[in-house]
Amino acid sequence: MDSRIFRFPVRVYYEDTDAGGVVYHARYLHFFERARTEYLRKQNFSQQILLQEQQAVFVVKSMAIDYCIPAKLDDYLIVETEVMAIKGATILFEQRLMRETVILSKATVKVAYVDLGKMKPAAIPTEIKAAFSNNITFSE
Repeated sequence: MDSRIFRFPVRVYYEDTDAGGVVYHARYLHFFERARTEYLRKQNFSQQILLQEQQAVFVVKSMAIDYCIPAKLDDYLIVETEVMAIKGATILFEQRLMRETVILSKATVKVAYVDLGKMKPAAIPTEIKAAFSNNITFSE
């Protein structure tokens, strides 16, 4: 198993689906968001603490998503999340929603670290960069 990949389990509930029991397209964003948040938490960083102590947050700058195979009611799924690169104020993630070994959906997500006081991108703190240092390519 690749140690660079963070795996987060999700269960598909009725609220995630349309009348036919198929996951509604926007719910995939929720699954991916939760996995990114938990990945950051696994690295010992809380988005709430970053907000309180540094008045900064991670926001989605861009996302490309590919829906391959529909997820369905009661599916037990895994979101795989991998950091591909960190630049000055952004992190690039690759994410996959899996049912066992089958990819149901995949996304490329760029998040920006934003100073809320200035409402502008800010350099990602060195401690966050260091937490991912074994897994990614850095560039400025």
